[in-house]
Amino acid sequence: MLFLLFSLIILFFLELVLGSVSIPCPEIIRILTGQGSSHDSWEIIVYNFRLPKAVVGLCAGAGLSIAGLFMQTLFRNPLAGPDVLGLSSGAALGVALVVLTAGTAGPSSILANLGFFGNFGIAIAASLGSALVLMMILVVSKRVRSSMTLLILGLMFGYTANSFISILMHFTLAERIQAYTIWSFGSFGGTTWDQIQILVLFIVFALVFSIFLIKDLNVLLLGDQYAESMGLDLIRIRNKIFIITAVLSGVVTAFCGPIGFIGISVPHLCRALFATANHGILLPGCILLGACLALIADIIASVPGYSITLPLNAITSLIGAPVVIWIIFSKSRNGMEVSV
Repeated sequence: MLFLLFSLIILFFLELVLGSVSIPCPEIIRILTGQGSSHDSWEIIVYNFRLPKAVVGLCAGAGLSIAGLFMQTLFRNPLAGPDVLGLSSGAALGVALVVLTAGTAGPSSILANLGFFGNFGIAIAASLGSALVLMMILVVSKRVRSSMTLLILGLMFGYTANSFISILMHFTLAERIQAYTIWSFGSFGGTTWDQIQILVLFIVFALVFSIFLIKDLNVLLLGDQYAESMGLDLIRIRNKIFIITAVLSGVVTAFCGPIGFIGISVPHLCRALFATANHGILLPGCILLGACLALIADIIASVPGYSITLPLNAITSLIGAPVVIWIIFSKSRNGMEVSV
């Protein structure tokens, strides 16, 4: 665990150092300690671009990883992730409604035209979309006790939301489609400090609340029937998990776009690293490892030394897809079939 914490500190520092303009380490330290810099432009780059991006990446990686851990525990399915219930798709639908119908030039112009929404327009739209799917899931969960049935219903809600997005894209203008497509690539940049305060507030609240669920999550690993025999209220714990997952995946999607594979891969990497299923260890492990992988992906996407930026989702897919392939092959080698 200490190694992950040390790695996270190093990666956070590298996120500030590396980029299209390389800033020496001593200058980064001077800037962070308030001593200024020999180049004013470096100070602007760090405070206005790289530091916000590093904080957002840390929060997004931690949030998505915990959401994935919760989903895999609840459904006892190795391929469950934070978007398994369609929450990320619902958030994406909210953003699509804004981007594909409100603007003409790009995300910044779209937000400028929203008036009341201001800089939080896309975030509010994504949160409403995620909350709408959550309410449908909560209504269904009162009548459905099978976690696998809820998993399938969540996938169907996600497919439905994606269908509406495809219909919107078919009837909208090309420049609006381009604006939405850029957002869907995923990015930790482009956020203001006011937005970051909201992101950090929601992420920290959800992570702190998650600590109180560790015992219940460990009981869920033994099956629904055993959990009920131990006096665990399945409906209550399931609703708590849904709410936390909705908050984590919804707010990350709102500010960063739909980031894939981190939520699926990190919990498995933590189980392999710590050789345990105890959530008391996996919870902090996923927070640290998820933040590390998110920062690694963003550093690679920034292509240090060049003035180009690769799509973040492309990098997270290159990291996460091999993990999913490893999961499938390991299950097959043990004579088990991965259910979806």
